[in-house]
Amino acid sequence: MQFKDWVNDDIKKVLLVEPNFPIPNKSRNHSNFLPIGLLKIAAYFKDKPVDVKLIRFEEKNKDFGQTTFDFAPEDEYKPDIIFVTSIFTYWSEYVKNAVFYYKNKFKDVPIIVGGVYASLMPDHCLKYTKCDDVIQGPIDEVERLIPDYSLVDVDYQIIHTSRGCIRQCGFCGTYIIEPEWKCKKSIKDEIIKKRLIFYDNNLLANPHIEDILKELIELKKDKKINYLESQSGFDGRILRKKPHLAKLLKDAGFKNPKIAWDYGIKQAKSIKQQIDLLISAGFTAKEISVFMIYNYELTYEEMEEKRVKCAEWGVQITDCRYRPLNQTFDYYSSYKTKGQTEKDYHIHTEAGWTDSKVRKFRRNIRRHNICMRHEVDYHSTILERKKVPQDKAKEYREMNYDEAKKYLPDAWSPYEFHDASQQDYFKMKN
Repeated sequence: MQFKDWVNDDIKKVLLVEPNFPIPNKSRNHSNFLPIGLLKIAAYFKDKPVDVKLIRFEEKNKDFGQTTFDFAPEDEYKPDIIFVTSIFTYWSEYVKNAVFYYKNKFKDVPIIVGGVYASLMPDHCLKYTKCDDVIQGPIDEVERLIPDYSLVDVDYQIIHTSRGCIRQCGFCGTYIIEPEWKCKKSIKDEIIKKRLIFYDNNLLANPHIEDILKELIELKKDKKINYLESQSGFDGRILRKKPHLAKLLKDAGFKNPKIAWDYGIKQAKSIKQQIDLLISAGFTAKEISVFMIYNYELTYEEMEEKRVKCAEWGVQITDCRYRPLNQTFDYYSSYKTKGQTEKDYHIHTEAGWTDSKVRKFRRNIRRHNICMRHEVDYHSTILERKKVPQDKAKEYREMNYDEAKKYLPDAWSPYEFHDASQQDYFKMKN
């Protein structure tokens, strides 16, 4: 069934549910994970005699495989329909738990699940969560609406200038979720906040992007906007064909530009050209970030070669650990002291990845980014954790890597290739 088949004049109360996803940095209003679909559904009902509530569902206790819930705000609120959002397929358990709770609480109320997981794996979602229906892809009836931001406390606005993507990358499900390439010619009438986060999967591919960027430049001059960021990276292949777009992006006020380096070291020349275009437009190297997907088809060794290149260019790295599009669980933990296995999360063994290599590469990226951001020659966990007296620490920080490694056995250079078997941490000698 479609969204329109579930909504009618009999609906007077609507409950919108965002499951308890393990969102990084614990911010429920993280700009990369805002439940924009739910907010658009809320906007659909805004001018109707319908009471809409948004719930950030919380799992309070989990013990011995039994999940119990302690949740009261909607106790006196019985909805006529419930919409639950989903994000990644590997967070499907959180969707299931939310549906389970509301199915038991409101036994005769239909529960509809939408979002990424529901769109990529509709049959699995329907069977696994036991919801009443699944909606795939964007909802036509709400797509053009401005989300109802009154339900969340944010100082930014989510914008789409396009849906879909002109590419069909094997690790990305956009072409499945949004198979039709749709583009807007203008967005100026949609803007209600000064900070904008673009959710386009390929912003520069919009054939009207120049007109849109010129709109944004004028809005910036009029002080109607003051911050722009693209959630996805800029398509460097388009940037090379249309280098003038880099200056338009800078003039419009885009921050933290990102480009993707999806494939092998042979792409280095092309990636460097893309970075140079952004720098020539006025962006600094350290504010540029390169998307790199690891635990995928390239080996640890080739990924490390790519990382070293990024260090030479002075740019940061936005790393993404690969999970298959049909992966329904992910229990990776950065806090595990013992190694995890494929029973815990996807490890791309075909390309030689292991749990230890995944962790090693993640540590390399973290230290790399610290060095790039602060424009320093090396990283030391000993200094970061303040394990030496302040006067000594100041002295060491003024040293270059070759000098510092004489005193700091854990000194780590971003410009060197680090073998996967190389020991990471050392203890200070007495």
